[in-house]
Amino acid sequence: MQTRFVMATVLLTASLTGLAVSAYLYVWPGAARAPRWLPAPVPEAIVLRPMFPITTRGVEVRRGDTLARTLARGGIEARAANELAGQFGRNGADLRKLRPGAAVEIVSNFRNEPILIRYEASPWLSFAARAVRGGWQVGRAETVPDVRVEAVSGVVQRSLFDAVERTGESARLVLELVEIFSSDFDFTADTRAGDRFRLLVEKRYAGDDFVDYGRILVAQYASGGKTLTGVGLERASRYGHYDLAGQSLRKSFLKSPLEFSRVTSGFTYARPHPILGGVRPHLAIDYGAPVGTPVRAVADGVVVHAGWNGGNGIQVHLRHRSGYETQYNHLSRISEGLRPGVRVRQKQIIGNVGATGLATGPHLDYRVARNGTFVNPLGERFIPGEPIPATARPDFQRHARELLARLEATAPF
Repeated sequence: MQTRFVMATVLLTASLTGLAVSAYLYVWPGAARAPRWLPAPVPEAIVLRPMFPITTRGVEVRRGDTLARTLARGGIEARAANELAGQFGRNGADLRKLRPGAAVEIVSNFRNEPILIRYEASPWLSFAARAVRGGWQVGRAETVPDVRVEAVSGVVQRSLFDAVERTGESARLVLELVEIFSSDFDFTADTRAGDRFRLLVEKRYAGDDFVDYGRILVAQYASGGKTLTGVGLERASRYGHYDLAGQSLRKSFLKSPLEFSRVTSGFTYARPHPILGGVRPHLAIDYGAPVGTPVRAVADGVVVHAGWNGGNGIQVHLRHRSGYETQYNHLSRISEGLRPGVRVRQKQIIGNVGATGLATGPHLDYRVARNGTFVNPLGERFIPGEPIPATARPDFQRHARELLARLEATAPF
């Protein structure tokens, strides 16, 4: 009996000792190595596949397209395409001015039925139509442009187009720069290597992507020791450019009926005639340009004649205010709708360059008469536009100084 008690005591003591050692080794903080855990298995990626697959098709708006025609090219039935176009129009889409290249996305279900249509009218405006029972639900989304003012400057080497493109800008900026000074500087005749330009222009971005240009705030063009300056200002909800004296740069007459070309024959009373021979007056300016080059009306006016006129070939003859008349000769065609009595606007395309009549090659013969007498278009001082009122002149000049200081700081000549 006593022996059993001793044996039980020994076993109990051993058990308690083992338990204490185990607790010390595995439980007591910091006394033993942490247990090793087996790595969890990496699950395979789960790819969700729709039970009923859908397809997406992209269609681009082509030049001359209607929205309905674009949708029909994307597989939308004609009646539904017309209905959708009408709903987009009622929600603010301009159906008369579709942007070539604009994207239309058509999402169809497994039965090839359209269920969602997205139309990006511009980088700032998009529309979506969702198929609902019995029709379509149309919504629109607008993005506010990120407008940044940036400086652009350069030097003409071969041409103004080349100079602007070398700065990384597009041809559209060239046209806008030319537009500012078109009444005071003939870029077709007077541009020279070494001419310099600089300007501050608004650029509109969608995120980090450049989309288009906004207003030119101030611009300068230096040529032949003379610097032209155009300061932008909005007056009566109309944005225009003015010189430093506050005179409008938008004159009643443009310097040239062509945006870009070259003078091939000037105004003279004695020029050897290339076809008829002898020395004859040439009371016009000849601009060499390819057949089809658009010809602009240099001022608001009324059509006197539009058609064939002997040696002048196809001609447009306009009458303007203050006793001025202009003639555009040797055209290849006349713009649709031009006939005697029709009013035209400054910069309206009235025809295209050709070689009709007594012409040795494609060019525009451009003539200006004042009170019945032909005058030299390049030397005539035409009627200026409306200036800044005297009461607003101090504010304008302060505005001009601020812009020019900013231009000089960012793009010094």
